[in-house]
Amino acid sequence: MLKANQVNITQINTVQVNTMPVKVAHKMIKKVAIATLIAMNFMQVSFAADSVEKIKVKVVEKPVKVASVLNMPLAAKTELNATLYSRSHIPITASLNARVDYLVEPGDSVAQGDKLAGMDLLPIQLRQAEQKAQISRAKINVAYIKNELSRLQELSKTQAVSQFTLDQMRSEHDLAAADLKIAQLKLAQINEQLSRAIITAPFAGIITERLIRVGSEVNRGDILLKLLDTEHLEARLYIPIKYLAFINKGDKLSLSASDQKTLAAVTAKIPRADPRSQTFEVRLNIPKALNKHWAAGQLVSVSVPTQKATASLTVPRDALILRKSGSYVVKVNTDNTVSRLAVVVGKGNKERVAITGSLKHGDNVAIRGAERLADGDKVVIQ
Repeated sequence: MLKANQVNITQINTVQVNTMPVKVAHKMIKKVAIATLIAMNFMQVSFAADSVEKIKVKVVEKPVKVASVLNMPLAAKTELNATLYSRSHIPITASLNARVDYLVEPGDSVAQGDKLAGMDLLPIQLRQAEQKAQISRAKINVAYIKNELSRLQELSKTQAVSQFTLDQMRSEHDLAAADLKIAQLKLAQINEQLSRAIITAPFAGIITERLIRVGSEVNRGDILLKLLDTEHLEARLYIPIKYLAFINKGDKLSLSASDQKTLAAVTAKIPRADPRSQTFEVRLNIPKALNKHWAAGQLVSVSVPTQKATASLTVPRDALILRKSGSYVVKVNTDNTVSRLAVVVGKGNKERVAITGSLKHGDNVAIRGAERLADGDKVVIQ
C-alpha cells in the first residue's frame, strides 16, 4: 500500500510539475500525503480493534471460595470474658505436732499418692515402743490374775476361801483385761499418728506455694503447702441477669483463647444475682486436651446466647458485601456464573448471620473473591 501510494505521488508530482504551476503542485502533493496518513491510522485502529476482540474472547474465570446457605437455629450471641479455675486448689496441713523433716518444692509436679511432706518419726516411734511394753505388762498381769482366779475357784468348792475373796479376784481380773484393752487402743492411736507423719498427695497436680521450712516445728492443722489440680479446669463467668433464660445446665458454649477453641458444657448455673453487678454465675467444664494450652487464672472468651434460637436462613459473615445502598451476597449458580443479590441482614453470631433474600437452603455463596465480581461473571470454585 505504502509503495503504491509513493509511486502514485511521484507520478502525480511529475504530471503536475509538467502541467501546472509549482504552487499548485505543492498543494496537491500535501493533500495526497494527508490522505495517505489518514489511511494508515485507520488501518492501525482496525488492527487494534481486532486485538481487543481477541482478548475479549479469552476471558479468564475468576477463582472464588464458596460456602453453603444453611437453614439452622441461630441465636444472637455476645462475647464475655471468663476466668479459668482449678477445681481443687487446697492447703496441705500438718496432721500432728512434730518437726518437719521433708518438703517438696514449689513448682514440683506430683502424682496421686506421692510423698509431699515428712515429719520427724523418732518421738512417735519411742511412744510406740513404750506402749508395746505397756501392753506386754498388761498381758502378764491379766495372765497372773486369771491363774489366781482359777485357783480360788477350785478352793471355793471346798469352802476354803470366802465368797468375798473370790468376787474381789474376779473384779481384779476384769480390770486387768480392761487395762490391756486400753493399752492396745493407745497403741492403735500411736500407729495412726505414725501413718499420718508421711503426707501424700490426694490428687495429681503442681505445688504452688510452700509456707514453712524443713526443720520447723509445726502443730496439727498448720498449713505446709498448697497443691493445685492441673488436670481439672473450669471456667467461671458472670452473665447479665437478663440473659438468665437463655442458658441452661448442659448447654455447650464456645470458648477461645491463645489460638485455641473448644466447646464446653455448662456444669453449674447459679441463679442468684449479685446486687451490685446484676450478674449470675455460670461454670463450664474444660476438656482435658486443653490443659497444656490453658492455665488456672487465665482469661478466655465465651460466646453467650442473648436471644432464643430460631430457625433462619444463614450465611457466613464473610459472604456479606456491605455498601451504602445495602447488603449483598454473590450467589454462585450451577453453571459457575454469579448473581449479585440484595439481602436483609438479621441477628447473628461470631460465624454466621441470618439473612432474608432470594436464596434457599443449599445455595452456594462466595466467601472469598466476591468483591470484584459482577452479574454473569464466570468463576472457578477453589
